Amino acid sequence: MKRSLVIGGTRGIGRVVVRTLLKEGHAVAVIDRQPPLDKDRRLRNARYWAVDLLDRDRLGEVLRQIRKLDNLVFCQRFRGDGDAWLGEFQTSLSATKYVVEQCRSKGVGSIVVMGSIAAHWVANEQPVGYHAFKAALVQMVRYLAVTLGPKGCRVNCVSPGTVLKEESAEFYRRNRALTSLYKQIIPLGRMGTARDVADVVAFLCSDRAAFVTGQEIIVDGGLSLQGQEALARRVAGLDRIRTTQRARKG
Repeated sequence: MKRSLVIGGTRGIGRVVVRTLLKEGHAVAVIDRQPPLDKDRRLRNARYWAVDLLDRDRLGEVLRQIRKLDNLVFCQRFRGDGDAWLGEFQTSLSATKYVVEQCRSKGVGSIVVMGSIAAHWVANEQPVGYHAFKAALVQMVRYLAVTLGPKGCRVNCVSPGTVLKEESAEFYRRNRALTSLYKQIIPLGRMGTARDVADVVAFLCSDRAAFVTGQEIIVDGGLSLQGQEALARRVAGLDRIRTTQRARKG
């Protein structure tokens, strides 16, 4: 039985990651600032600790209780009050670095870090710190992959686009026009789900990914592959202008 620790596993994608790993037979431990939202039977076999990642004394105490680990998964992000830049830095980068350092002696064979396609282009609904530190996480993954590889540990990153989560399902049900837009612009013709992302995480935690390390896997249905100008023309219905222009030249 594989033993996995999920940081940030009581909400959103993290909760679905926990559920997916449990389904695959993992013994799962979860560290999160908040307790689980409900008594989901699919999560009842996970062990939870409510810990603020910025409380290093308490975090260190909990990590010392975990003797052995096969997988370490990071799904946390800053959602508190105060300085968003500092909070994102401490939660995303510093906490990840600290937990990795504390768990090196526990036999970890795979580390998966949750990134974002905002590491590559600007999502104006997210603050600057989110963009900067998600980009930094990708480089941290590469560094750790090189330095921890000789010790038998693989390190990878999963970067989702906009994802339909259980918490946001009602929002998208009320905003059908937005859902239709995503279906129009995403090459695979639908919005991604938290399960789509969790399945990639589970793969990277498995022996099937035994020779994969230092990689960033983007899970966005192909959206980020498209040129911005071409995508904007298509959404605005202006592609026909270029088609007519080419026809006249022909």
